[in-house]
Amino acid sequence: MFCNKSECVKHFSYIALKGVQKDMELEVRDLRNVCDPASFAFETTKELESLDGIIGQGRAAAAMEFGLSIKRSGYNIFVSGTTGTGRSSYTKSIVNKIAQNEKTPGDCCYVYNFKTPDNPIAINLPAGMGNKLEKDMRRLIKRLKIEIPKAFGGEEYQNQKNDIIQFYKGKSTELMEHFSLFAKEKGFIIKKSEKGIMTIPVMGDKVIEDEDFFKLDNEQRRTIEENSIIIQSKLLDTMKQVKELEKSALEKLEQLEAKIALVTVEQPITDLKDKYSIHNSVLEYLHSVQKDIIHNIDEFLGLNKTVDEDNMMPERINNKDYTNRYQVNLIVDHRDTVGAPVIFESNPKYHNLFGNIEYESSLGVIKTDFSRIKAGSIHRANGGYIIINMADLIHNPESWEGLKRAIKTNSITIENIYSIAGIVSGGMKPQPISLNVKIILIGNGQLYHILYNYDEDFRKLFKIKADFDIDMSAVDENIMKYAKFISSHCEKKDLLHFDNTGVASVVEYSRRLAEHKNKLSTRFNDIVEILIEADAWARIDGEELVSSYYVKKAINQKYYRSNRIDEKLQELIDTGVILISIEDKVVGQVNGLSVMDFGDISFGKPSRITAVTYAGEKGIINIEREIEMSGSIHDKGVLILSGYLGEKFAQEFPMSLSASICFEQLYDGVEGDSASSTELYSLLSSLAEVPVKQNIAVTGSINQKGEIQPIGGVNEKIEGFFQTCKARGLKGNEGVMIPHQNVINLMLNDEVVEAVMQGNFHIYAIKNVEEGIELLTDMPAGCRDENGEYAEGTIFYKVQKKLEKYARIMEEIEIQEE
Repeated sequence: MFCNKSECVKHFSYIALKGVQKDMELEVRDLRNVCDPASFAFETTKELESLDGIIGQGRAAAAMEFGLSIKRSGYNIFVSGTTGTGRSSYTKSIVNKIAQNEKTPGDCCYVYNFKTPDNPIAINLPAGMGNKLEKDMRRLIKRLKIEIPKAFGGEEYQNQKNDIIQFYKGKSTELMEHFSLFAKEKGFIIKKSEKGIMTIPVMGDKVIEDEDFFKLDNEQRRTIEENSIIIQSKLLDTMKQVKELEKSALEKLEQLEAKIALVTVEQPITDLKDKYSIHNSVLEYLHSVQKDIIHNIDEFLGLNKTVDEDNMMPERINNKDYTNRYQVNLIVDHRDTVGAPVIFESNPKYHNLFGNIEYESSLGVIKTDFSRIKAGSIHRANGGYIIINMADLIHNPESWEGLKRAIKTNSITIENIYSIAGIVSGGMKPQPISLNVKIILIGNGQLYHILYNYDEDFRKLFKIKADFDIDMSAVDENIMKYAKFISSHCEKKDLLHFDNTGVASVVEYSRRLAEHKNKLSTRFNDIVEILIEADAWARIDGEELVSSYYVKKAINQKYYRSNRIDEKLQELIDTGVILISIEDKVVGQVNGLSVMDFGDISFGKPSRITAVTYAGEKGIINIEREIEMSGSIHDKGVLILSGYLGEKFAQEFPMSLSASICFEQLYDGVEGDSASSTELYSLLSSLAEVPVKQNIAVTGSINQKGEIQPIGGVNEKIEGFFQTCKARGLKGNEGVMIPHQNVINLMLNDEVVEAVMQGNFHIYAIKNVEEGIELLTDMPAGCRDENGEYAEGTIFYKVQKKLEKYARIMEEIEIQEE
């Protein structure tokens, strides 16, 4: 673009006379979007219906409903969004709504495995049947503990048992008598001792003692020795026959016991088999139970099956816990569940998710059994839905890996976490359970993208993303939904209802949170805090409704509780510790604006930015960058300045410039490019040696073409500089210069709006560097003519001349060096 030099200056003078600042200055109506209480068709929120559904999250709601409707592997859901947008409450609400109309899944039990006890068997039953089976087995064992001893104490059993025992004793006695006669014929008698049966030689009626034996002649001793061998052999044969008789007696006793046991056990178990006839797993289990009880019938009698030769009666033993193996471990009970289960796991540690096997220590020995298997939340959610906060899950990597493994294998395995890690081996391994659950993770967008890009399983297992937005369009329909939301929350939380002025103030506060005049914030947690606190202030004053006054008081008091640092910094500015001038005109010095964010509060404050220029070839030096106190975005903004200066002023000669830019009294890091236009204005001022107004603070980033670009935190920045000006006494010429694109983001507080209305404070919206430098210096920026030169009396003319001077200096230095 070219222009006539004289016309450029004349044109600026003409514009100045007409008020160039007024053309860029915003009117009061531009400073905020006021919600008129009269626009509402209600007086109080008590008149409104309750809100049904969520506000302004159409995309997320559609994704959620679609994801919940797909019953396919891998179509689990990741709910993405900022905390406070209602993502968790909506997720629970919609999942519960859908789940209550779905089929209730079955119960899950673990029972004893009679073949391999270390591998308990899982049994799945319809909802409510697991509890019935557990009770039925408990009643069965209780009944058998009574009936089995009763049956074995009956006369018929006792008579048959006595017949067997008497037969055994008779046969045993007969064998021993026959052996005794045989021994007597051979000159021996039989004597019983603790060591067993002894054979002793006799002569006549006299027992031959050891000393008598050696007095006998050789023939007599040889005869006794030979007979002793024969007697011992005969004794062994006799004892063998006795043992066989004992074995036969025990077998007959076992057969008798089995017969009685079968008669006693079969009928009650048959009754249970009839009851659970359609459940094959239960039938197989009951068959194994019956077989095991009959085989171990003595455990019900408290008997040890060893026949004592003297009294021919079994010996008592004590094993009171034996029948625990017949109990049912019901780990998931859905008898009271309506629809599909919905589980929210707030502490997703491995054992909480996937269950656990408990152990007990007894006399230094660690032991466990199937009854100590405990279910996890994934078991309780099986057949339904489980909701987990991803921020909690990432702190438990073993749980995340276990969750992915369960999804991929479609099964749940209860294991000791130390076995998985390889720290210990062996132990109980319950039968895996088939998995059919919809998993819903809740997290922020950053977590989603990290998992999507760096976890190869994530994109396969969580194919649905429900993305919650932080704001929504402020159309009339959404504003009315906001009012209904307030009404619903008043009813749910027993708050005072809001009148239409109170609702209007909440809507304006929502726009402020959204940083947009035509949008509403979906950070409902922040909104709810204001509702609760406004209710509290109204109750303190004894009001029956919450009006605009109490909403604004709640907002102001919330800010006041957190703005200690803001006040301290303002105090440092007011006392001159932090150097900020708002009255003078200074060369190479501009008041920039920055936002300090402490999480619970963010506020703006002015910062002095200075620039010093001199001949050299170092280019633009950013002091914060040199000492590594600046971030990459800020560094990019500084580097853009070189591109802008090069295009504007170095087309005909090389730019030989050394410049130093500094955020004065900055002792922390600086990030962002919102001060790049401020830095450029200070550079232009230094090069042109034209002073800049200190009563106007500046914010805005630039590109290499000199266009002003939008920034964040515009409301806080304006209010921060206003507070500084107010503290020193408003003179009516103070103001802030912002990018024109940020006008839509203005939702300024009442105090700033009032000051602008009274003409005590001004806000200017600019589009390019030329407008900004003219406003700051009251001089025309200038434009190039067809020869590439700027008109005298313009800022750019002075800058170009200064750069030409620097170029000549550097050229002379190079010649001298040669």
